[in-house]
Amino acid sequence: MTPVVPVFHPRRDARRAIKRGYPRRAGTVRLCRSLDGVEALLAERLVDAIVLDVKAATERALALPERFPGIPAYALSTFRADDTPLLDRCYRAGFAGVLVEGVDNAMAGPWVAARTAQVARRQALAGAPAVLRLTDRLQVAAWEEVLRRVALPLKTSDIARALRVTREHLSRAFAAGGAPNLKRVIDLARTACAADLLANPGYTVRTVGNILGYASLGHFAAAARRVAGANPAELRGLGPRGVLGRFVRGRTRSRA
Repeated sequence: MTPVVPVFHPRRDARRAIKRGYPRRAGTVRLCRSLDGVEALLAERLVDAIVLDVKAATERALALPERFPGIPAYALSTFRADDTPLLDRCYRAGFAGVLVEGVDNAMAGPWVAARTAQVARRQALAGAPAVLRLTDRLQVAAWEEVLRRVALPLKTSDIARALRVTREHLSRAFAAGGAPNLKRVIDLARTACAADLLANPGYTVRTVGNILGYASLGHFAAAARRVAGANPAELRGLGPRGVLGRFVRGRTRSRA
């Protein structure tokens, strides 16, 4: 399951403009009929960005970036010269960008896809392959696949199937050269994602645990301790880089 991008707009052409150009491997665009649908996705799924017609739901829409500053929000509306005060409110509220309906439709999907929470998380973890000693092409491919599937609990066999190798071969090849074992790296990526989500005031520990598919708060807490020596609430102040830093200081090997 890949991240989702909810789009709320009353006009079908504007909604479809985002979906039409969005790269499939980057995530899934979900067309919402109301702002309630957007908020439901925020509570249930890993959301990568939000696209809203701020004219259709101004007050509630303008409150979202403050609650979820780590999830880029983009305004897509038919802005005119006399909408300058609304545009100013969007920027002051924390919107990451503005798309002009009709003018920007052709490039809207790829433009949003290049500016998502997933992209920011990958940038935060850009140094991970080097510090984890992932140098072989298969190791790097596995790491990329783990990042892409971070929204769900993963097994080594899931990554092996995606890369078309056996689980045994992938396990041996991934841990070669002093790299951590793959099971541990899956825990790392998911805990880093959890830390990223928890930086948003709109999320509780329980909600983040549910979004990432942990069976219980106990399972979530155990993963956080294994990877970062922290409880889930403490992840809020670490961020992805902080989680990676703690991981490489002695937590790279699974006891199993």
